[in-house]
Amino acid sequence: MGLKLFCIRNWIHYHGGTFNLSLQLSTFTAMSKRKAPQESLNEGITDFLIELANYERNVNRAIHKYNAYRKAASVISKYPSKIKSGAEAKKLDGVGAKIAEKIDEFLTTGKLRKLEKIRQDDTSSSINLLTRVSGIGPAAARKLVEEGIRSVEDLKKNEQKLNHHQKIGLKYFDDFERRIPRKEMLQMQAIILKEVGKQDPDYIATICGSFRRGAESSGDIDILLTHPAFTSESAKQPKLLHQVVERLEKTSFVTDTLSKGDTKFMGVCRLQDESGESLPFRRIDIRLIPKDQYYCGVLYFTGSDIFNKNMRAHALEMGFTLNEYTIRPLGVTGVAGEPLPVQSEEDIFEYIQWKYREPKERSE
Repeated sequence: MGLKLFCIRNWIHYHGGTFNLSLQLSTFTAMSKRKAPQESLNEGITDFLIELANYERNVNRAIHKYNAYRKAASVISKYPSKIKSGAEAKKLDGVGAKIAEKIDEFLTTGKLRKLEKIRQDDTSSSINLLTRVSGIGPAAARKLVEEGIRSVEDLKKNEQKLNHHQKIGLKYFDDFERRIPRKEMLQMQAIILKEVGKQDPDYIATICGSFRRGAESSGDIDILLTHPAFTSESAKQPKLLHQVVERLEKTSFVTDTLSKGDTKFMGVCRLQDESGESLPFRRIDIRLIPKDQYYCGVLYFTGSDIFNKNMRAHALEMGFTLNEYTIRPLGVTGVAGEPLPVQSEEDIFEYIQWKYREPKERSE
């Protein structure tokens, strides 16, 4: 197999959103202008599907239903025409009979009885609302509701019940609710990569998630970080993560810490725009990954969830097991062998004999 790692010092190497920071970053600012976001033709349908998905996850804890609604919403959001009936929607992969019925009801009446009932249920509505606060999961939200805390205002009056992460999530609740425009994401990416490169040019960093897939807005900044000195065989090296965080703090880009472990940092950052005005506070996660597992991680955290699921299924068909850490061949007994060497995302596609797909082609 043609396994290659392009590392040409003093030039920048970019492929599918991954920047090798041992390379010069001076050309990074030459960004092409993006098209303005386009409103989905079926936004009303995707909105109610996402609302139902969140209800199933946060209140009923029915992850299979959550995934089903999310998959349908993802497929419908990319449909090039305005859906006129449930039967039309049912032709799409991921839209079953029950969801098609709900689409018919919505198109006929402009609403959904199930959602109306959910919205009238104070407990369900409160749990859904509280889980929007960073650090509050479904179980914690349910406990708070049982204690009489049903709104953001109630939370503010009972901050003593919250842990550090939840207090920060409450503090910046309004900002975290706002999507991050791609233009702002690109500016933050430039700052992050510049500072990481200054810290040590041998770092490799990638901003993943929907941003890497070309989305016009993002919910947060999700960064994968690695260094040649850190592999799955070496001892833990938290300094590699911590010194990057400290550098971003010194530049006042990172403003708050939610949690900081050996391999993962969760925090808050904020960009200063060109006029000096402060933009909203944003959530930022940085994960330190062993170099030999890095590209499996980049593939996984780029997503989408549906694409990852389909790729893992194809890998199994071809005799491999693939996850966020490694790709391993499966023996005749079904036992996974040693991890295969991976020096790029292309290597993973090549192993399983699947045509390489650029990140922007991985939304379904």
